[in-house]
Amino acid sequence: MSNASSTPRPVPAPVHVIGGGLAGSEAAWQIAQAGVPVILHEMRRDEPEQVRTDAHHTTGLAELVCSNSFRSDDWEFNAVGLLHAEMRALDSVIMACGDANQVPAGGALAVDRVAFSDAVTAKLEAHPLVTIVREEIAGIPPEEWANVIVATGPLTSPALAEAILKATGEESLSFFDAIAPIIHTDSINFDVAWRQSRYDKEGPSGDKAAYVNCPMDKAQYEAFIDALLDGPKADFKEWENVPYFDGCLPIEVMAERGRETLRHGPMKPVGLTNQHNPTVKPYAIVQLRQDNALGTLFNMVGFQTKLKYGAQTDVFRIIPGLENAQFARLGGLHRNTFLNSPKLLDKQMRLKALPRLRFAGQVTGVEGYVESASMGLLTGRLAAAQALGRDLAPPPPETAMGALVEHITGGHLEGSKFQPMNINYGLLPPLEAPKVDEEGKRIHPKERGRAKKRLQSIRAIEALKAWRDAAA
Repeated sequence: MSNASSTPRPVPAPVHVIGGGLAGSEAAWQIAQAGVPVILHEMRRDEPEQVRTDAHHTTGLAELVCSNSFRSDDWEFNAVGLLHAEMRALDSVIMACGDANQVPAGGALAVDRVAFSDAVTAKLEAHPLVTIVREEIAGIPPEEWANVIVATGPLTSPALAEAILKATGEESLSFFDAIAPIIHTDSINFDVAWRQSRYDKEGPSGDKAAYVNCPMDKAQYEAFIDALLDGPKADFKEWENVPYFDGCLPIEVMAERGRETLRHGPMKPVGLTNQHNPTVKPYAIVQLRQDNALGTLFNMVGFQTKLKYGAQTDVFRIIPGLENAQFARLGGLHRNTFLNSPKLLDKQMRLKALPRLRFAGQVTGVEGYVESASMGLLTGRLAAAQALGRDLAPPPPETAMGALVEHITGGHLEGSKFQPMNINYGLLPPLEAPKVDEEGKRIHPKERGRAKKRLQSIRAIEALKAWRDAAA
């Protein structure tokens, strides 16, 4: 949105954003960039007393508490890469800071989590229209706050969650989310492990060997599964009836679904060749992804867990190459929070029962860092438009961002239970798979699905830019 105006315009009332995570930080940035004052409320603080959440370790804005990856950066053939491109086209602070602080990750965009958070925090602290207030909003915001974005994410404070429940008449807002362990690089045995990206795919930083790979033969895999299933799990008592989100299942929960499940999931042995023994195909492979810019930390891909701490070190050191692994952080589990958005939110992301409140991020029922930040971006623009007395509709459903809005405000199957969703091409309006390429050459049937994704991506980018330019 443009700040230009032919006549001086009075400064609009500030928009209040509750929550300084990815979505809240992005929302605050978009509002301020539109020329509207914004007050960002974040409960984590050091003074006058230290306040954290169950998963956060710092007071930094946009702290990454799970993976350090924003997933694929391929905008042509991957839906989350498409979402990256859309956000970049809309002046996303999250994407700008992610790009500036990336670490090698094959075809993915991964970041140094500390440097990334520091960069986002610095950008917002330096913006003249952003005020950061370190306080908890322990209920429905005051009535005089006429334009509010609630972006409290998966770790909404109990008091605010309870207030939302009362306002909506809902019974529950929760599900489980799990965190993967992080390992010190110098404790990995590279006489066993090797560096290689799956299919040698080059990532945004140009690195084709961004992952560390630990191979297993069948006997080692079976022993690992046994230890995983037998290991003591954390007991959450009253949480136990809260469902998991399938995109972030604990590793042991996946193993419980069948002994071969992991070999067809995070431990699949495809696209990789053991540099120490290239003629023998591993039965399973554990991958680790770089977690900081220095390359001193790697996280275990797909190994979010609810194993007890002592069991984690014992079980994960069974993995070849990790016999002497030293853990910078062990895995953990925290309760996530989301709304029954199709019932409760309108297309402007406003709470139907209290339209002065918009919601953004994971609390709306999107899953993933990029999806959460994109909903912060959108609600920021919608709230800024309201503050400026303008009408702004969400992006069209042909865009990745618009498709997410469609899903969380009514796109799930009627009569089914609403569940969080990552961005995927299935959310975008369908296109017929092309039979010939741009030069008129016949596309092999096996490649038509990939060609279709590219057409959907091109359509999305064009629609997104048209929406952006019309709103300027």
